[in-house]
Amino acid sequence: MGKTTLVVGAAAVVAAVLSVWTIVDWDVEPTVTVVSNAASVLFAVFATACAVRAAVHATGRKRLAWLSIGIGVGGWVAGSLVWGYLEMATDVPPFPSLADAGYLMFPVGACIGLAVYPVGHVGHSRTRLVLDGLIAAAALFQISWVLVLRDAYEADGGDRFAFWLSLAYPVGDVVVITVAVLVQTRARAGQRRTTTFLTGGAIVMALADSGFVYLSAAGQYDYQIGRLADAGYLVALLLIGAAALLAVDEGATESTTLRVPSRWALCLPYVPIAIAAAVCAPHNLQQPGMAALFFSTAVLVVAVLLRQFFVVRENRRLLDLVAEQALRDPLTGLANRALFNDRLSHAMQLHARDHLPVAVLSLDLDDFKLVNDNLGHPAGDQLLVLAAQRILGCVRAGDTVARVGGDEFAVLLEGKTEHSRQVARRLMASFDDQFVIDGHDLLLRPSIGLAVASGDDTDVSAEALLKHADLAMYSAKRSRTGGVHTFDPEMARTRPVGTGKVGNAGTSTVRLLGQLRNTIDHAGLSLVYQPKFGLHDGGFAGVEALVRWPHPERGLLGPDQFLPLVREFGLMRSLTDLVIEQALDDVARWEAKGVRVPVAVNMFAPSLCDLELPDRISQSLDARDLAPDLLTIEITEDLLLDDVDRTRQVLDSIRGRGTRVAIDDFGSGYSALGYLCELPIDEVKLDRQFIAPILEDARAAAVVRAMVDLAHELGMTVVAEGVENDATTTMLRDYGCDVAQGFHFSPPLAGAELCDLLRRFTPREPASSKSS
Repeated sequence: MGKTTLVVGAAAVVAAVLSVWTIVDWDVEPTVTVVSNAASVLFAVFATACAVRAAVHATGRKRLAWLSIGIGVGGWVAGSLVWGYLEMATDVPPFPSLADAGYLMFPVGACIGLAVYPVGHVGHSRTRLVLDGLIAAAALFQISWVLVLRDAYEADGGDRFAFWLSLAYPVGDVVVITVAVLVQTRARAGQRRTTTFLTGGAIVMALADSGFVYLSAAGQYDYQIGRLADAGYLVALLLIGAAALLAVDEGATESTTLRVPSRWALCLPYVPIAIAAAVCAPHNLQQPGMAALFFSTAVLVVAVLLRQFFVVRENRRLLDLVAEQALRDPLTGLANRALFNDRLSHAMQLHARDHLPVAVLSLDLDDFKLVNDNLGHPAGDQLLVLAAQRILGCVRAGDTVARVGGDEFAVLLEGKTEHSRQVARRLMASFDDQFVIDGHDLLLRPSIGLAVASGDDTDVSAEALLKHADLAMYSAKRSRTGGVHTFDPEMARTRPVGTGKVGNAGTSTVRLLGQLRNTIDHAGLSLVYQPKFGLHDGGFAGVEALVRWPHPERGLLGPDQFLPLVREFGLMRSLTDLVIEQALDDVARWEAKGVRVPVAVNMFAPSLCDLELPDRISQSLDARDLAPDLLTIEITEDLLLDDVDRTRQVLDSIRGRGTRVAIDDFGSGYSALGYLCELPIDEVKLDRQFIAPILEDARAAAVVRAMVDLAHELGMTVVAEGVENDATTTMLRDYGCDVAQGFHFSPPLAGAELCDLLRRFTPREPASSKSS
């Protein structure tokens, strides 16, 4: 802005000096004429250059507008050059002449530029602006003709062409002024400086033209008045150039928000008509010199009729637009709840008639409130828009996506039931990538509820189906892992409450979460390793990698102190990749020293639905030239697997490449026996809660023995966790358990401490199962 002000100020000073020079009677006529013509050319070139600069920095309609204005002012440059040449170098009168063709390009270019200038609402009619200008010009022409111009026309017996050509200037100026004033009424706050300068330039130009043309038409041209007109032209060109410079600093132009125009703007085109009717009514059209009045009246009638046509058409379009906006979410452009309910009702009617399956997905962004609270509501709005775009990218063109609440979305799907499940999986996968909001990389996970009305289930209403989807979504949120939950009747018996985690997240939690994100991004977590030993040969069987967080203020934090944050706030994928990378780095270092150390890495249930996980694991192994069987993926069984079919697909791919799969904490979580049947498992790790009491509790010992026998029958290796003494070790060996770990053998060790231990052992091959 400072540079623009400096340029405009300097040009204003020059214009003031030149205006004084041309107005004051120096009695040195040739010099004044040269200065006047040179100043006209100079300021026309200035205005043209500014308009071209504004066009270069603009796009779309704004670029076209300034290009049109630049062409119009460029015509003024050409006209001034021709005028100056004729006035100073020849005896040919400069008016009328070829110079007028250049000068008259200005009202044409300015009118087009103002008409297309992007102000107000995107749907405003451009043609109506031009018609408003034409109506005002025709009405003012009638007033001028009756009061002044007819007498001048009859008194002037000279060149009629020159007379009518002179009238083209004020008529064109009136059109430009009317359009400029209407543009000014539509302009928003950030545009009004530009439109004010443009309107001011048009008005000053019109005043200069009117004085010059009236005196010329009446044959009473006074050179002193002509000098004032020349000064007016300089000021007008200065204002146009300043407007172009200010336009470069403008932000967004058009708005999508409808705004009611002022009454003054609506009445402006009709005020000159009322005045013209009052002035012209007493006059007889059959009097001499009234043909021009008759012709202008015909133009006025046609222009008014055309304007009314465009008004009716625009009003109809605006009504359609208002109706559309009433059914759309203003932020994301998606359907709103009203439109979604209407389409759902229609779909359910077709469902009842044609037995077509209908599905509803209810989606909620987990922990969205944290974004609003910490980054502000504009960032939250930006996140909602990006989330809406991702959802739209996962559905077909005919599916309905709606925003039904703050951070809640709904999707209506018609067709095969399997398609709805595919869409749900695509939606989950689409949120694997981070959102970039104001320079922050955010990974938010959705909770998705799916409710399906099958072809035979015709008793379900639209309201019930939507409620079922919401209940399934609340079930997903209660699981604290998000994912996709499909409605079942049991969910209706559970109170649909949220997790409570957002409401309870105080400042310390938010700060800890930010530190955790930064630590993961910069690979600041550390690993310790729990050694495992064979119970039959005493050999070293490998290690389990356990993650720790060296917190700068709280000291070394165990996983129970930060893994809940990882699960709740969508950091699981980043943490999993980091732990695998660091563990394999250590395995590669040990192997370079000639020691083969198999490592097991814990992985939580949501990570096992990631179809890209097998490729990332293979790439990590290949990058370090490690054998696939050096890595074991341990499924942490304290969390429910949301999609067993997809999990099986991921695990099959992992095992097919040579990496082992184990169930950690076997027996402590969900559907343990079911997982043994459904998932491809190489190894089960018996939870410490079963191991600890086997010396005193015969029932516990029987359960452990049965689990060992069952695992062996299924061809799986058995690992006992939490072994604390020699007696327990002996009993487990008698039961046929293959591998054990716990403080009886070794506590978790850092990498350097593990090296000392490895010197005493030769790592054995991964334990194979025993048959009972």
